[in-house]
Amino acid sequence: MNIEIKKLTPKMAEDYVHFFDMTPHDDAVDEHKCYCVMWSADDCAGQDLSSAETRRVIALQNVKDGKIQGYLAYCNDKIVGWCNANTKMECLKCQGGVWYMGDVPKEDPGVKVKSVFCFVIAPEMRRKGISKLLLEQACKDAALDGFDYVESYPNKEFNSERFDYMGPVKIFEECGFIKTFEWDTKVIMRKEL
Repeated sequence: MNIEIKKLTPKMAEDYVHFFDMTPHDDAVDEHKCYCVMWSADDCAGQDLSSAETRRVIALQNVKDGKIQGYLAYCNDKIVGWCNANTKMECLKCQGGVWYMGDVPKEDPGVKVKSVFCFVIAPEMRRKGISKLLLEQACKDAALDGFDYVESYPNKEFNSERFDYMGPVKIFEECGFIKTFEWDTKVIMRKEL
């Protein structure tokens, strides 16, 4: 199996939304397709995100504008995986400046953090190491781009494919991440670059 990891570019916008169109996630309910718009650089608080169709339109424009960032995994020229990796502060803007997962420690000024928020893998390609390949590329590029850390937000324990879109703790541990903060069911993990 030959997997190629590519950084998302505006030219890939149509391919990106097509991947979400065709790839079931969140119990394969079409209306739940997220298109990863909640982690883009716009302030989503004022936008209507109630339908998959609306999220698709927003995603298409946000990819074209470079606001959705991350990596696509290809197998034989077909997209089989996605990893959202964006600057942490840009992602916080989308949540209206309020971290949605709880009271996490505030970032020191001047520290540059790349946040890995989620993975979507085509069902037939799951459990083949694609998430790990996407994560490794995100870390490699973050180091080249001058980031201090890569940060992730997995559940403490595996629940199901539906709820573990942020990746399992094990993948992050295998890539050199350490736990830096915990609460309820979540953990923040970081890799120093």
